[in-house]
Amino acid sequence: MDIENIRRMGALYVTQMRIFQMMKWKGIITLVAIGNPFFYLIAIGIGVGVLVSENSGTSGTGGVEYITFIAPALLASTAITSAMDETVFPTLEGFKWRKIFFAINATPITGPQIALGVMISAMVRVTYAVLLYWGLLLAFGVMSFTESFIVVPISIFAGGAFGALMLGIAAFVQKDDYFFTVLGRLIIMPMFLFSGTFFPLTNMPIYLQPIGWISPLWHATELGRYFSYDYPVSVLMLLVHFSYLLLFWVIGISLANKQFTARLMK
Repeated sequence: MDIENIRRMGALYVTQMRIFQMMKWKGIITLVAIGNPFFYLIAIGIGVGVLVSENSGTSGTGGVEYITFIAPALLASTAITSAMDETVFPTLEGFKWRKIFFAINATPITGPQIALGVMISAMVRVTYAVLLYWGLLLAFGVMSFTESFIVVPISIFAGGAFGALMLGIAAFVQKDDYFFTVLGRLIIMPMFLFSGTFFPLTNMPIYLQPIGWISPLWHATELGRYFSYDYPVSVLMLLVHFSYLLLFWVIGISLANKQFTARLMK
């Protein structure tokens, strides 16, 4: 095979490898993509939604049905968790568990190309998961196609932003003994519960609201609600939400490129 071609297309070869691996688990990936959000949609959106409507109507959720209110948050959550899975686990596998990144790096493929390949394949999974769940929301009549199609790229962008940051962080992990415990209990769960997912962030005590302010899920949810049913968000805050997610992309990719290169040089 032409060495120059490998050097030029290295990231795509890594992407191809990752997609082939994902295809082995396509059933589980599909189940995870729609399983948890589906049950949240039924239990919270419909079950709790009835209680919300009976006690406060739609006034407490911006004038829309409760299930419509939480749908953009669940879509963004699907994107974020899919991106996390497809960046963190392959990175630990590549550097620690199977060390396949070192084998790949023995070819003309560089560290940044490996990082980019992992990121591209993660975006493939994110896109697949978001489209699946969006189709579910359309089927349930929670969203309409014409009003919500822009929410799909927003959710994908948000998932990629969080995935890029997790890719950069995972590249630093030397010992994973407590990494997943910290990630699940101190990052993912608080982010899901305190990002305005189930009720407006302003309804929370002021000392808990900063958790939402720094959460990519909150920024993605605010954008999703605005574009799906005209949730009131100022132009300034739209720019803040988008810029914050873009910052995650920039920081994450920069960290990943530097750390992948450094670890593969050892």
